[in-house]
Amino acid sequence: MPTIERQVTICNKLGLHARAATKLVVLAAEFDAEITIIQGDKQASAVSVLGLLMLETGMGKSINLLANGPDAQPALDAISQLINAKFDEDN
Repeated sequence: MPTIERQVTICNKLGLHARAATKLVVLAAEFDAEITIIQGDKQASAVSVLGLLMLETGMGKSINLLANGPDAQPALDAISQLINAKFDEDN
């Protein structure tokens, strides 16, 4: 299966902080896909809260989502939607 890729921009004020990273990890774990998030020269698995926090992703930063596996497309759609919804935060 080919790897699919999508670029999204973090648009919530606090960036990919602990609560947002936890939401992303819980969502990513629902899919049968291997998902990697890349920002600059750093990358992390989408199912690792610590890994996501180590990316130090802030508001306005672009990240690349890579996914492969049977659920790659729906996984990227769902994660992109979560990020674009500012992780359901008010800010």
